[in-house]
Amino acid sequence: MTLKILALLLGSCTPLCAQKSMSLKECEQVFRSNNLQLLAEQYNISQADADIIQAKIWDLPEISFTGNAYNPDDKKTFDVLHSKDVEIQQLFVLGGKRKKEVDFAKTNKELAKLQYNQLAVDLLSQLKETYYSLYYDGRKLLRIDNQLSFLNDLLQAYKIQTSKGNISLKDEVRLQTLILSLNKDRIEITNSILASQNSLKILTGINEEIIPEWSVSEAKEVLENAPLISLEDLQKKAEENNADYQFALKTIESNKAYHTWQKSFNTPDLTAGLQYSQSGGAFKNELNFTLGIPIPLWKQNKGNVQKAQYITEQSQKNAEFKKNELYNQVNLAYQTWENQYTQFRNINQTDLDNLESVYKGMQDNFRKGNVSLIEFTDFSDSYNESVLQMNEMKKQIMISAEEINRLTQTQIFKS
Repeated sequence: MTLKILALLLGSCTPLCAQKSMSLKECEQVFRSNNLQLLAEQYNISQADADIIQAKIWDLPEISFTGNAYNPDDKKTFDVLHSKDVEIQQLFVLGGKRKKEVDFAKTNKELAKLQYNQLAVDLLSQLKETYYSLYYDGRKLLRIDNQLSFLNDLLQAYKIQTSKGNISLKDEVRLQTLILSLNKDRIEITNSILASQNSLKILTGINEEIIPEWSVSEAKEVLENAPLISLEDLQKKAEENNADYQFALKTIESNKAYHTWQKSFNTPDLTAGLQYSQSGGAFKNELNFTLGIPIPLWKQNKGNVQKAQYITEQSQKNAEFKKNELYNQVNLAYQTWENQYTQFRNINQTDLDNLESVYKGMQDNFRKGNVSLIEFTDFSDSYNESVLQMNEMKKQIMISAEEINRLTQTQIFKS
């Protein structure tokens, strides 16, 4: 049966608060189309495309016109009919500068793609972890509300009997203490649910309260999924697929391209053109060609080349750090998941079923007077703690498994 926490959230939601039941797959689909942060990140790729286009554009040719301002022989001003020069020049970039700039721009586009991929993975992982938290917190709330419903009715009956002198006040106080403890747990869980709801709204762009549509059998199947893969294999997959680490490697490549581009600036560029002179040259209507090139007496871009080299070396060290950090993050995530999963698997399902049966039996026997109030409240307190811990354990297993998926960027664990 699908878990419904609609009624559980009514106490923390205004009457006008809209709610919507959604599966995890539906949340993922809405996330990909609605998440504003992800949509905004796509523009960085488009900007990188524009940089590539710009790098390919040639410098514009330059045309200049010289006309007579004052003719001292004929005493005329602006005598352009008898004396004018026209010159057109084009800068020819040498040393492969343009190609190297394009290559550098292309590496920046690859970096923008990797940044987008990493953001998509991080946000999607956050979505899944929030969904799992909402589901298991809802189950906690369901159990607490079931207990509170019974205990609040019992407290009202005790108050009546206390007022009549049939029951000691200390019994009523003991019952109130148990209810206060449960209400404290309920407030904490409700606040966690509200935070999860707020996070899902931001991630999906949906303003309604999202109710997890996840059956108990589906949750159990995913929870018990334990793929046979070693820590070393997980670390290798992370090294191959993690976009954050790939970004560090691509940064080295980008910085090398930038270094090569900067070195090309030490090759001087050529300026060539044509010049027409009506009467200012050795001949009438003279047509000349022009060539100009800086004299490479020293390497004018030496400082930028050195800087680019240092940046490249720095990025290599950063990549080494990123690899070491990634391996340790995978190790921590794996150990965390393994510890929690081992603890969970050591719990016998029969023991959990017995716990539920005993609790129901305690309620029935308490109604019949076969169990004292002290015994009942003590057991109820232990039962509540066990239920909360069990659901928290399941939630943390799912979250740590998703963290492994995020780091390796491989669907190691089913979701």
